[in-house]
Amino acid sequence: MLEIGTNSMVTLTYDLRIDDEKGEVIEQATDTQPLEFLYGAGVMLPKFESHLVGLKEGEPFTIKLKKNDAYGEVNQEAVVELPKNVFLVDGKFDDELIKIGNTVPMMSSNGQRLNGLVLELTDEIIKMDFNHPLAGEDLFFAGAVVGVREASDEEVAQILGGGGCSSCGSGCDDGSCDTGHDHDHDHGGGCGC
Repeated sequence: MLEIGTNSMVTLTYDLRIDDEKGEVIEQATDTQPLEFLYGAGVMLPKFESHLVGLKEGEPFTIKLKKNDAYGEVNQEAVVELPKNVFLVDGKFDDELIKIGNTVPMMSSNGQRLNGLVLELTDEIIKMDFNHPLAGEDLFFAGAVVGVREASDEEVAQILGGGGCSSCGSGCDDGSCDTGHDHDHDHGGGCGC
């Protein structure tokens, strides 16, 4: 039976909780929506992956990640005030998208995609938080390995070429995860968070 290692396609189910096994489940990968990823492709948190190496199909796992091994501390410099005119599209402001509590996909000046949580609105300024929603939190995963197989050359090329799944261990930036957080979700519906 194949063990998890570099260039394995890994399929997992798990519950993700904050702090410990008694916390509220904030994200799940289920039998019907498991997390699937290419091990070693850099799409998952490194410490998350390192705890999985050597596991085989059917084996359970528990992983506790301290915040510094997950999404780090909350960075106050990632809370910024932006001029409202930045959000104009064809001269119009979308007040359905840009409202307190919504997460808005944006792009930095160097082309990096990021998501910002709208914290405050004024007539001229929009205050946004670009921290990952799980920044400042210790994470606890409990789950099982559903499958391990060798990735095809095509899968490796597609994923390493930028078509990979971004999910729980990485932030689910593809907008398809279900985590109970209204932040886009760094986090994988099809990827299974």
